[in-house]
Amino acid sequence: MVSRRNVMKAGATAGAAALVTTTAAAAARGSTPSATPAHGAHTGHGKTAHVAAATAPFAVRMPIPPVQQPIASVANTDFYVVSTRKAQVEILPGTRTEVLTYDGLFPGPTFRVKTGRLAVIAHSNHLDMPTAVHVHGGHTPSSSDGFPTDVLDPGKSRLYSYPNKQRAATLWYHDHAHHMEAEHVFRGLAGFYLIDDPAQAELRLPSGNHDIPIMLRDARFADDASLVFEHDDFQFRNTILVNGKPQPYFPVAARKYRLRFANASNLRTFTLRLGNDAEVAQIASDGGLLARPTPIRSWSLTPGERIEIVVDFGAFPVGSQIFLDDAVAGPVLRFDVNRATADTSRVPDRLSTIPALPAATKERAFTLNFNPSTGQFLINGQQFDAGRVDTEIKRNTTEVWTVTNGDTLFGIPHNFHPHLVQFRVLDRNGQPPAPGEAGVKDTIAVGPGETVRLQATFGPYLGRYVYHCHMIDHSASGMMAQMKIVP
Repeated sequence: MVSRRNVMKAGATAGAAALVTTTAAAAARGSTPSATPAHGAHTGHGKTAHVAAATAPFAVRMPIPPVQQPIASVANTDFYVVSTRKAQVEILPGTRTEVLTYDGLFPGPTFRVKTGRLAVIAHSNHLDMPTAVHVHGGHTPSSSDGFPTDVLDPGKSRLYSYPNKQRAATLWYHDHAHHMEAEHVFRGLAGFYLIDDPAQAELRLPSGNHDIPIMLRDARFADDASLVFEHDDFQFRNTILVNGKPQPYFPVAARKYRLRFANASNLRTFTLRLGNDAEVAQIASDGGLLARPTPIRSWSLTPGERIEIVVDFGAFPVGSQIFLDDAVAGPVLRFDVNRATADTSRVPDRLSTIPALPAATKERAFTLNFNPSTGQFLINGQQFDAGRVDTEIKRNTTEVWTVTNGDTLFGIPHNFHPHLVQFRVLDRNGQPPAPGEAGVKDTIAVGPGETVRLQATFGPYLGRYVYHCHMIDHSASGMMAQMKIVP
């Protein structure tokens, strides 16, 4: 098991870790620069804030979050420093909005790491409230998983260790401090965490400047451009942000691009299509590459889910404007094909081998439901209690979990996300998973009355983790439970 003590064992590594700790301590002192049917739908219909409605569409370029660089690298370990603090940023053109950020960026900086290489990140909290950092989809020791009550207090710093001993994948990180996670993520505490595998270079998928992370979310603004957070506000968060900007454009060459989408919304599900239902190739889901590319014309993402597609903009004439449309919000992003270029990338017929899982030794069932008499969101009839272990699991055993959305009366959607592990979808409502869900997942949509069966092997780390609905206004209201991995 990776721990702070293990990280510090080697002399050279300890020296680099000391550098990280010293820098983090300086950062902590502030000296480092740097329900109704509408409820069930969660579609976001409702009044749009005046200031957002006045924003001209496609007037700003979509930014790409900068990649965080390590401050030191020793042997098989990279060391990073990041601080959590408030910042005034331009989201709506010509205005400033106070947000919560990692390193002053909205969204936060992208961590781009390599599979099998340890990343040690020193986090400093400059906010006036506790935080808890969680790498969503990460196979992480419990001490670095961001357990909701294992918080980093204001003015403090700590090290988080990420072994990255897993498949290359598009992950993301966000705050997970219980009861505050919904507001903290809404106000900006989220960013990409990308795991690369150098062995995948032989696939010749689009890379470098043609590998684009795109974080989608919704927001609600007051007339003074400030963010308005109300718990379970599925109606009025009607401004869609793409990498932190409303309806941006992005120039592309007439060639293939790898687009990595993450849904960082609290409640909104996106159903997307490109142009006039142009066909694209889905190459990956939450946990990395699919076995083979899947042609799709639309794709849905519930909060927390990711998808990777390859788009060949060479199929469109130079000068074309291609819109990314959401089924509810309409156009959210415009791609401008502005130049011709050579392209040696490809989408091979075979992408990866999906790892097999051992036979399951135990089955469990979980029901997600809303209690209208108390206003609580529950798992198996219980609200989250950090002092109660709901599920005890022996390390390295494989289980099948049946997850049911019991909210048929109000039609409330949910999804399901366990920490520590990724899983395979066995079936949905008794039917085999669609090709896009047949790979490795860590977040799964569960519509009203639906049942999905999942299979996962729990390990290699011991300790306590949570599983919850990732419509995080729901988990902040109690739709979360604790599992403990034991020897």
